[in-house]
Amino acid sequence: MTFIKVTLLVIIIAFFSVKLSWGHPGFHFGWGDHHGGISFGLSPQFYQFSCPQANDIVMSVLEKAIAKDMRMAASLLRLHFHDCFVQGCDASILLDDSTRIVSEKNSGPNKNSVRGFEVIDEIKSRLEEACPQTVSCADILALAARGSTVLSGGPNWELPLGRRDSKTASLRGSNKNIPPPNATIESLITFFKRQGLDEADLVALSGAHTIGVARCATFKQRLYNQKGNNQPDENLEKSFYFDLKTMCPKSGGDNFISPLDFGSPRMFDNTYFKLILRGKGLLNSDEVLLVGNAKETRRLVKKYAQDESLFFEQFSMSMIKMGNLRPLTGFNGEVRKNCRILN
Repeated sequence: MTFIKVTLLVIIIAFFSVKLSWGHPGFHFGWGDHHGGISFGLSPQFYQFSCPQANDIVMSVLEKAIAKDMRMAASLLRLHFHDCFVQGCDASILLDDSTRIVSEKNSGPNKNSVRGFEVIDEIKSRLEEACPQTVSCADILALAARGSTVLSGGPNWELPLGRRDSKTASLRGSNKNIPPPNATIESLITFFKRQGLDEADLVALSGAHTIGVARCATFKQRLYNQKGNNQPDENLEKSFYFDLKTMCPKSGGDNFISPLDFGSPRMFDNTYFKLILRGKGLLNSDEVLLVGNAKETRRLVKKYAQDESLFFEQFSMSMIKMGNLRPLTGFNGEVRKNCRILN
């Protein structure tokens, strides 16, 4: 091939690369990947041209929703976690039961527990008016999680976007992959490692419990029968133990709620870690970060209790890392018009 022909070919490829990148921000061209020379990556600028007002719309809905319901920030953050840990961050958790879908909403970790779906519906409706079939439900979950953190006084981070929505859900995956509140430190590390997340991610992401509440059913075992001997968890600080007993009886009351961080339940800060050091972590999965047989998680709990900025920095990095779990990009999946149903 002559030099002139090679030059012309390069110019033509470059031209179409630019055209496609303008039309589909986030499509990046490179060599040696698995898409015939096209690399589909996440990018903070994904909606720069197709829907530049996307984050402003998300934030405006969040501000009203969180002002109306103080628990909503934590609920939306949790929704993102429970989505990403199943099939990757693909909005599979938002799908309702249908002839083609068995909803993840009915799994053990989710049933009568996950919430915030109506807020996601409202965000999606507003975005469809502004930028029809452009912003995916998976990206809405990621944006809502970041926005909820920021509005609670927590860190901000540059959020890679460009996820697409799954056409499937996995009830089995939801039951299998989401860590339970009574998990040991060994099983927590395994749950996170399965997702490609390490011990620093485990401790930092557990710090999301600085906001939100838990149902009595999730920590009742610690109060009355921690080791199958009808005795409480010896790691519970005594006054905290008695306070919990008054609102979480041995029989009944499973849906009574307690703050995960009673020190500053509405603020995203490092009080959660300070409470764990004092024997006042609410869930077993909180307390074992300190008392479990894992030196690194113990070291990090102490570090984050001392240095809030260090916690914020690692939390931001871990949220980006979790948000990048097996995203659907390019021509995979779809951008749902309604987050609850397939197109």
